[in-house]
Amino acid sequence: MVSVQHSVANTDGDTPVPELLASGLGPEALPALQDAVTWAQSLYQERLLGSGEDAWHHALGIALIAVSLRLDLDARIAALLFAVPEYEANAEELITERFGGLVAKLVDGLRRLNRLHMVSHTPGGSPADLHAQTEVLRKMVLALAEDIRVVLLRLASRVQTLRFFTANRDSVSLDIARESMDLYAPLANRLGVWQLKWELEDLSFRFLEPDTYKRIAKQLDERRVEREVFIAESIARLKHDVEAIGVKAEVYGRPKHIYSIWNKMRNKNVDFDQVYDVRAFRVLVHEVRDCYAVLSLVHELWEPIPKEFDDYILKPKGNNYQSLHTAVRAADGRAMEVQIRTYDMHRHAELGVAAHWRYKEGAKNDGGAYDEKIALLRELLSWREEVTDGAAWEQHTRRIALDDTVYVATPQGRVIDLPAGATAIDFAYRLHTDLGHRCRGAKANGQMVPLDRPLASGQVVEIVVAKQGGPSRDWLNPQLGYLVTSNARAKVRRWFVQQEEEETMAHGRAIVTRELQRGGLTQTNQEELAAQLGFKDTSAFYLAVGRGDISGRQIHNTLQPAVPTPPAPELVISERRKTSHDDDRVLVVGVGRLLTQLARCCKPVPPDAIQGFVTRGRGVSIHRDDCKSFLNLAQRHPERVVPAEWGQQSASKDARAEVFSVDIAVNASDRPGLLRDISDVFTRDKLNVTGVNTISKSGRAHMRFTIEVSSGAVAQKAIHQIAEIEGIVSVERA
Repeated sequence: MVSVQHSVANTDGDTPVPELLASGLGPEALPALQDAVTWAQSLYQERLLGSGEDAWHHALGIALIAVSLRLDLDARIAALLFAVPEYEANAEELITERFGGLVAKLVDGLRRLNRLHMVSHTPGGSPADLHAQTEVLRKMVLALAEDIRVVLLRLASRVQTLRFFTANRDSVSLDIARESMDLYAPLANRLGVWQLKWELEDLSFRFLEPDTYKRIAKQLDERRVEREVFIAESIARLKHDVEAIGVKAEVYGRPKHIYSIWNKMRNKNVDFDQVYDVRAFRVLVHEVRDCYAVLSLVHELWEPIPKEFDDYILKPKGNNYQSLHTAVRAADGRAMEVQIRTYDMHRHAELGVAAHWRYKEGAKNDGGAYDEKIALLRELLSWREEVTDGAAWEQHTRRIALDDTVYVATPQGRVIDLPAGATAIDFAYRLHTDLGHRCRGAKANGQMVPLDRPLASGQVVEIVVAKQGGPSRDWLNPQLGYLVTSNARAKVRRWFVQQEEEETMAHGRAIVTRELQRGGLTQTNQEELAAQLGFKDTSAFYLAVGRGDISGRQIHNTLQPAVPTPPAPELVISERRKTSHDDDRVLVVGVGRLLTQLARCCKPVPPDAIQGFVTRGRGVSIHRDDCKSFLNLAQRHPERVVPAEWGQQSASKDARAEVFSVDIAVNASDRPGLLRDISDVFTRDKLNVTGVNTISKSGRAHMRFTIEVSSGAVAQKAIHQIAEIEGIVSVERA
């Protein structure tokens, strides 16, 4: 296997580049690799990347790391062609034609990931920085769900960039080093690609903490000879004793990683001499039982250090890493670390997910491979400490930032992101509005689940639909928990509004047809009739008739105009029965008493300043002079605005005639007894409450009360009293 530390400079030797890149694939891969190398070299020529590195140098570096990870032919070709989209307008078509659609998809995925960058952290970190980083993590996870090789190639690209910076100190970028440490190294760790993880950490640490890096490197170098002699003697002794118990094993010194040493010094608050794995070696065996046999032998040869033993075979890490770790004290009193694992465990430890991910050229993902992807996706979404420095951000802030999205998949493999707590109905509406309307059940990972159960990341969700039908009104009840997303709720409300409008339109159409038949006017053009009454089309006309805004008499009068009645010949006055809000309550200046109605949008109350607006067929609508709806109407039709003022109520009217409806909006911090305290104000003032609408969300209560008052002063008094209640944020007339 080609080492992951393979430098691009090694390609200057006798081995041709295509043959080196074909390592482990066989001679049949050579033609495609030769074609990719030739095309990439001719296209990149002397072009430089944003980092200052030669494009061909970078491409070859990625490809060599792909070889070390034992990735397939498609991945190695994609590594060589990573920058083609930057230099060819129709790159996807060209790559597909020469190397196939899978390579084109890998190159496109790598291009998209290459454009993702974290926001640089401010000193100490901030929630905004964490949120920006989390967004990047999510996008990478989505890319991973499409093809794991894209993420492995992205990690390889970042390693190659750091190698370039190491060789060209003038080009050091602290932002890239910090991004590599905070994002890419944790991702490599979660994937279990340890060689990439260690190199990402060490190279990033070299730029972020140069003085500390040099100090530890110097300490390692000063004692290198002594350490190598000690390890060589320990290896020889252990090999002899292992062979004596009949176990075939390979024993060798383990590489030292400077960042790992510094991290242990910092976390355990110890000196360099007290770090156990400065002197360390590894034992590879064939069987699991041999691991424990060697462990027993190690503890016989050297004194084990208490609480420094980890059995990752019995309890693997989240990324399926398995090994035995123990620290022992040698004869000179110094500590050393021993790792014991099988060859299969070692292969997984070095290559991680790349060690067991299988691809077939031109093959589609089968169910097993798809399930494996979803399982890995679930693991990636569960990481915590690897993402951020726990000392920099509070735990609860990190948890909120990382847990506000769930990722679920369709049976076809499409990944959908939803807010935490979203249900299968939210999922259905995200896919398609009609799918949500006809949703009648759902399966998660093949099992039926209730429609109000929150979905979890990694689930494969299938929606069970009816042939026809619509949503249930229960879905809009927040207490039942059927819907979480505002988009889905809006679609459900729109469906019911549409159904009501269709029923109202059908009723209005029937009324129009009946009136035309009654007057013997069945040949009338209904579109022209609608236009005469001020409607843009027949649908709006039927809707107004169905709601009662236009009466049958008005339709008849429009077709056969009657003699107008003074004193307002320009007004069409409805013959509807006057209510308590009509008659002499409002005077229209210059015209006299006409049919008037109080506008529902602003609900004016004496002594509010008011204005009148002449409507079509409904008399004069009375608005407060600061009403937004009135101001819009007045701007469009200034000729229909008439002055208005409050008149005197006649003595013959009963008390109820003096009553006006007023809406009061209340915003408050939600607490038990809040509604009761507000109701007590209305009770003390003997105000009749005709409507209540309350919504409580995120600890905040939003309430709207409709009350009957005799004047604006009464309403204002109630508003002042409510404002004094504990927890009230704002209260005003709506």
